[in-house]
Amino acid sequence: MSNTALILVDFQNDYYPSYAGAKWALSGTETAASNAAKLLAEFRNLGLPVIHVRHESSSDDAPFFLPKSEGAKIHISVTPLEQEPVILKHQINSFRGTKLQNILDELNVDKLIIVGAMSHMCIDAVTRAAVDIGYECNVAHDACATLDLEFNGVMVPAIQVHHAFMAALSFGYCNVDSTEKLLELIRQ
Repeated sequence: MSNTALILVDFQNDYYPSYAGAKWALSGTETAASNAAKLLAEFRNLGLPVIHVRHESSSDDAPFFLPKSEGAKIHISVTPLEQEPVILKHQINSFRGTKLQNILDELNVDKLIIVGAMSHMCIDAVTRAAVDIGYECNVAHDACATLDLEFNGVMVPAIQVHHAFMAALSFGYCNVDSTEKLLELIRQ
């Protein structure tokens, strides 16, 4: 598994309902982060590469992840270590306009385990982009979070949004599994 990296996407204060100043609280962020922290601990224990991705809006008019704000900082539950790269992005896709692929290439990585938020946006985008580039991807479904959505007057609960996107990813893009199953995989 030495050619596998963990990518933690957008575990930032604004997404945590328990964070006092959260501007875009998601459903289940704390549970997702707790599972991500298990993977993070095991990757660190095994000396495998870990990459954090942090989104920062380009404008002060954005609803969340405002430039240089506390809300845009990575949450303490998955704080990066000094030697772990932190990718700053301004787009939904973590590869777009960043050095993520360069870092993965330098690390000789060809497999990814992806966790984070939001399931229907940044997790979906980074996974599809990674597969298109040629990476073998795994998503820990219980280490991802999203929120209720509305379309055309229909409310879609977060759990249904999440499951729809996990089903779509598992159908044609990647392995979608639990944190525990992915922990077993990396320990092999």
